[in-house]
Amino acid sequence: MSITETHRPSRGDRIGLWAFAVAGVAIAGWAVWTAIARIIEVLPNKDVAVLAAFSGTQALAPIGPDGAEVAVELDRAIITAPSLPGASLAALVIQQLVLAASVVGVVICLIWLIRNMAVGTVFSRTNSVLVTTAGFLGLAGYFLVPFFGNMAANGAFARVSDRTFDNVIISVAPFDLVIIAFVVALVATVFGVGERLQRDTDGLV
Repeated sequence: MSITETHRPSRGDRIGLWAFAVAGVAIAGWAVWTAIARIIEVLPNKDVAVLAAFSGTQALAPIGPDGAEVAVELDRAIITAPSLPGASLAALVIQQLVLAASVVGVVICLIWLIRNMAVGTVFSRTNSVLVTTAGFLGLAGYFLVPFFGNMAANGAFARVSDRTFDNVIISVAPFDLVIIAFVVALVATVFGVGERLQRDTDGLV
């Protein structure tokens, strides 16, 4: 009998693992539903609302005494364009598809991982691949979703301002991206080392 078989989680632990799996399914379902709803909303390409990031843009907001206007600096705002250029509309649709695909992909990997752990297989080559795949899917989604969102926002800016407002910025923080990539690499390395140690230990039994 291998060590993997003798370390089957307790009933309470298995219940906890499968509770996370159920939560993951709910999250994946929500991501797919919101993506479909957003695509249906924007496909007519009429009065399209787009979340846009600003950089040092001044505006007036009625937040003073008796609603007096006060100068503020915009960070993010929703702008509504009469329509979007074809490339920007396509980017908005692709953004939602990438969001749904990345969330569903991560959830599938984690449910598979939970299934393996529930039967006592914690460190294995399959689990290492699942963790690595989930990490890179999440990393790709973290980068690509705002990237396509920026493309859509730029199209909205161009259409609203008749191409006179230049606000092309990158909303993905490079430092955050480095930290996430480091965490993904670290977890993948831990599972890889654990899998090798598990294999070597099983060989001694």
